[in-house]
Amino acid sequence: MPLTTLEQLRSLYAQPQERAVKKEIPALDRHCRDYIALSPFVVVATGDSEHGLDASPRGGDPGFVKVDAQGRLLIPDAPGNNRLDTFENIVRTGRVGLLFLIPGFDETLRVNGVAELSQDEADISACTTEKRAPKLVVRVTVTSAYLHCAKAFLRSKLWQASAQVERSRLPTAGQMISDQTGLYVAPETREAMERRYAPDL
Repeated sequence: MPLTTLEQLRSLYAQPQERAVKKEIPALDRHCRDYIALSPFVVVATGDSEHGLDASPRGGDPGFVKVDAQGRLLIPDAPGNNRLDTFENIVRTGRVGLLFLIPGFDETLRVNGVAELSQDEADISACTTEKRAPKLVVRVTVTSAYLHCAKAFLRSKLWQASAQVERSRLPTAGQMISDQTGLYVAPETREAMERRYAPDL
């Protein structure tokens, strides 16, 4: 039988410890800012008005996500597949959940907030690099932030070389998508894929 009430759910677990509750803060402090400045990767979670959900990875040089003078996050657009799932959800609901990672760190940073799509000159300028200027920036007014403990990464051994899986264990992404869609994609090596992606990196 599935659980259908909060009371049923809570009955299975102890109350959270005081530290787990108090570590959630309403704005970015210096530790959060330092973490973001070192992070080259964030997962952006959004939802639409019909409760459809999406989680999208975003990457760049460490610190590619900026913090402006008001403590808001600026996440630059980058060339992708043009589905625009994240952007459409932000237009519909204006909410995001973010998970920042730093390679080698077992702790992650979780941030929630109110998001909007910005083309303000100051936001674009803050996120412009030698490679490109973004078409738009996701501007996030933070409502909560907290450091997430290391247990998931310790369990998964994600950063350990011994846990790495040989890429040959699965077909290439192109092969899998061909099987899923029935649309033929010519096979390519990893080297060829990297050359094809290079202009957008």
